[in-house]
Amino acid sequence: MSGPVYRSDPADAVQVVPLDGLTLLFHRPSGLTHFLASPAPEILDALAEAPADASALADRLAARFDLGEGAVEALAARLGELEAAGLVQRA
Repeated sequence: MSGPVYRSDPADAVQVVPLDGLTLLFHRPSGLTHFLASPAPEILDALAEAPADASALADRLAARFDLGEGAVEALAARLGELEAAGLVQRA
């Protein structure tokens, strides 16, 4: 499955704070604060390595996590949500 390639903001554009099983992310460009649950922080961490589509991102995450069937489709949906929130952009 090939789809849009996404990139995350540079590390200095966000401030990340772990908070009781969630991740608090302050997005400096927008001035917004987001509360993120897994897998959003892990997706953003993986995208920080290099831009990727859902398939390449699944390969990256599979090296660290046990991904089940349908991972590419699920990641494509999460990437769409992160794009709508302004936390990733199409490369």
